[in-house]
Formats: sequence, C-alpha cells, structure tokens
Amino acid sequence: MSRELPDCPVEITLQLIGNKWKILIMRDLLEGTKRFGELKKSVGSITQKVLTQNLRDMEDSGLVTRKVYAEVPPRVEYSLTETGYSLKPILDSMIKWGTSYKTTLNSCGI
Repeated sequence: MSRELPDCPVEITLQLIGNKWKILIMRDLLEGTKRFGELKKSVGSITQKVLTQNLRDMEDSGLVTRKVYAEVPPRVEYSLTETGYSLKPILDSMIKWGTSYKTTLNSCGI
C-alpha cells in the first residue's frame, strides 16, 4: 500500500473498509476462498464493475489476494490475507450489534 494514510485510526479503517460492498465481500471471504462469480452471487445486487473495483482496491490495500489459474476458461479465486482476517473482530461486532438491534426493533413491534 503506497498511499499516504491519515493520522486518525478510525479514518484509516474507514478508508479500507468504509463501504457496504467491501464489508459484504469480507463477510463472504471470511468463509473461505471464493471465485468471482460466487462473490457476485453472494454479495447480491452489486454490478460486475463495482465488484471488480472493490476487489482491486482491497487487493491494493493488502486485504485480499487474487490467484489466477492458467486454464481455459480462466479461473480466478479471491481470499482474505492475514491483514484481511485481522478485521474479523470488527465484522463480528457488527453482526452482534445488528442482531441486537433487529431483536430490539422486533420486540418493540417496529
């Protein structure tokens, strides 16, 4: 990663994973290596272009590795790096908070 990082640690984290697509990509890659088509299908309404842009950015940031197999048709797989996996506690906290919030809303009839 050759970009200059901000002084604020929160801002650094937001720069790396601060959009919904990156979080959803990470969620799916925490389960293990996935091919591009698998990610596109599991992430949902993301376009091919946006998925490609986010994966490239995450690769440039050192969060994801991309492995290309010399086959016809070409096969490409994506995995989280050790740095990518180090963000798991953040995603776990988001899961816990989201579950609690949903439960609270449901119990209030909202």
